[in-house]
Amino acid sequence: MIRIFDFLFSFFGLFFLWPILLVVYIIGLFDTGSPIFIQERVGRFKKPFKLMKFRTMPVNTKSVATHLSQNVSITKFGSFLRKSKLDELPQLINVLIGDMSLVGPRPNLFNQIELIEERDKRGVYEAVPGITGLAQINEIDMSTPVELAEKDAEMLKKLKVSDYFSYIFSTIGGKGQGDRIKK
Repeated sequence: MIRIFDFLFSFFGLFFLWPILLVVYIIGLFDTGSPIFIQERVGRFKKPFKLMKFRTMPVNTKSVATHLSQNVSITKFGSFLRKSKLDELPQLINVLIGDMSLVGPRPNLFNQIELIEERDKRGVYEAVPGITGLAQINEIDMSTPVELAEKDAEMLKKLKVSDYFSYIFSTIGGKGQGDRIKK
């Protein structure tokens, strides 16, 4: 049932939001020269997939978890994209093709060993990763791997269709701020 919602919402989201995607893409060309950021992430059953986002840092920025990056790495336009959560819009393509869900554990990098171990212990990789979830709306990010893995497992154990909608509406309503950036 959730896959049907994911497909429909991502399809119609891309259909109706394409003008915004286009504007952000064009501004991104002027900001970084390469507005789309594609990065290999850990997917369901720990299989790799290519996550798409709008670029918020210069092209040559080292590929590390957000909480390990420096605040100065983020461009001014990138800061706006993160605050408005517009940087996440290209992930609707990931949702449409089935690599991600709108709701699920945020996909981590393969170099986040402690988080992978903690999530593995709790069966989190049995689920498709998501754009938002219980941890995100409670502002738990990847800088606290044990707490994040516990919250992800809690969400997956209890996830109902009503929770799915609740997490989406909470995120759209501004709850949760994403991963914190090292100052």
